[in-house]
Amino acid sequence: MKYEWLDEYLLSLPGAEKDFKPEWGWFRYSIRGKLFAAVCSPKGMKDEAYNGHDLVNLKCDPARGEILRAAHPEVLPGFYCDKRHWIACLLDGELPDEILRELCAASHGLILKKLPKYVQREILGE
Repeated sequence: MKYEWLDEYLLSLPGAEKDFKPEWGWFRYSIRGKLFAAVCSPKGMKDEAYNGHDLVNLKCDPARGEILRAAHPEVLPGFYCDKRHWIACLLDGELPDEILRELCAASHGLILKKLPKYVQREILGE
C-alpha cells in the first residue's frame, strides 16, 4: 500500500477507534460506533473498478464526491456503501497525500458533527 501513514493518521483523529470485521475483511475506523473510514481489499468482485485494489471508504458530501470523482480517477463511488454519501479512494493510485489526508479529516468531521454536542465536546476536550 502506497499510503503507509494512513492507519496512524486515521487513529490520530479525535475519538477514533479501530476494529476488524473478519466477515468482510475490513479495518473499520469509527467514533463511538459510527463509521467514518474503512480500509479493505475487495477480491472476486464483478466490478473490476474495485476488484483487487486496496481502498479506503470515506464519508463525503454528495456534491463534493461528484467533483472528486470527475477530477481524480482514483476516487470512485463508495464500495459496498451508499454511493451518494461515500467515496472509495484507491490506495494504489496517484491521489496526492494531502488530498487523502483532507478527505479523511472531512469524513471524520461529518461523523463527529452528527454526534450529540456533549459527546463532541468530550471527544474534542472542550
